[in-house]
Amino acid sequence: MDRVGRTGQAGRKGLPVRRTMLKCSWAVLCAVGALLAGCGTMVEPQTPAQLIEVLPRDGSRDVTKDDTLRITATEGRLDKVRVTRRSRGAGHTVPGSITPDGRTWRPSAPARRLELGSEYRVDVVALDDEGRRAARHTSFTTKAQPRRFIGFFTPEHRQTVGTGMILSIRFNRRITERAAVERGIHVSASPPVKVAPHWFGATRLDFRPEEFWEPGTRVTLDLRLRGVRGAPGVYGVQRKRVHFTVGRDQRSVVDARRHTMTVTRDGQIVGSVPVTTGSAKNPTYSGDMVISQKFEVTRMNARTVGFGGEYDIDDVPHAMRLTDSGTFLHGNYWAPKRTFGKENVSHGCIGLRDRKGGDPGSPAGAFFRDSLTGDVVTVKNSGERTVAPGNGLSGWNMSWQAWRAGSALRPAS
Repeated sequence: MDRVGRTGQAGRKGLPVRRTMLKCSWAVLCAVGALLAGCGTMVEPQTPAQLIEVLPRDGSRDVTKDDTLRITATEGRLDKVRVTRRSRGAGHTVPGSITPDGRTWRPSAPARRLELGSEYRVDVVALDDEGRRAARHTSFTTKAQPRRFIGFFTPEHRQTVGTGMILSIRFNRRITERAAVERGIHVSASPPVKVAPHWFGATRLDFRPEEFWEPGTRVTLDLRLRGVRGAPGVYGVQRKRVHFTVGRDQRSVVDARRHTMTVTRDGQIVGSVPVTTGSAKNPTYSGDMVISQKFEVTRMNARTVGFGGEYDIDDVPHAMRLTDSGTFLHGNYWAPKRTFGKENVSHGCIGLRDRKGGDPGSPAGAFFRDSLTGDVVTVKNSGERTVAPGNGLSGWNMSWQAWRAGSALRPAS
């Protein structure tokens, strides 16, 4: 599902997709129409607002501290709600509770006032009257503190990641004094390895070594941005040290021509599974992509990429994001079993066989369980161009020389 933003699903007909970012807005109790030929009868789809309401709205920016944070199920009941707040790079769980009738979640009294200069992420799981699970994921940001900038970093503190993880920092304001900001950020590794920065525009700074990380490497990010001038009249406020650990080395190669994915772990082939990838009209990107997010279940909607209501699937299982523009590797329960290993029928995503609701024992479920964010998925023989280095954590598609040239310092430190 990507064609720079392919959100089409394997086996669904007539789902053109534009290259634009896919937002996996998670929906609750959505009756998914059988938009796949042979999938069943058509059920009239409902919009996310009819299913579950999250305030502030998904994607809202410059939210004020007095705005209301509330999650409401207009049908069914809420099962699990998790709200996290990221400020100055650190993550905090927002305390709250679901009302006895299961219809509403509200933050606890101390957290009812939103914090400025923060990013909020909302994950909701709900159950319909028959106990079927669906989910929604939204995010919003509050107004920046006057004359201050902060950086939100990936991966999280103390996270274990795959060997292809690229450390990415996204700033809440445009940075014009890039050299000064770059000097205020230090990335080190144990055992030692040279790590270099690369700017993608005025709000994103990534770090990576020349080759994939060695398993067991401990990486430390030292943010020394307090008082650093990022732009005229704008200064940093962060002074923080975080670290993450590189786990085992898992790499997966998808051969679109052969309709297979071969998984190698620590140098040994551990399996090969049949897949379906992008069709000739909507091929999957070539090159190295990195798993940046994992969702046990998520919603994929054509409207999020600028199209009408061609499809709206609220329960895509075992979904792993590969690009910002919408390429996912995910479970597929709607395509006939014979599709996998035989045909490429998606709009750019990589589909593995699964069951509705997500089967942990399916090929998709097993791969989801054994994968880490930071694992590398390489696509070949798709007929599509190589994914852009700044589309997701795809910087491995850039040469080391070109990567180092993206530093604001000369030579790159």
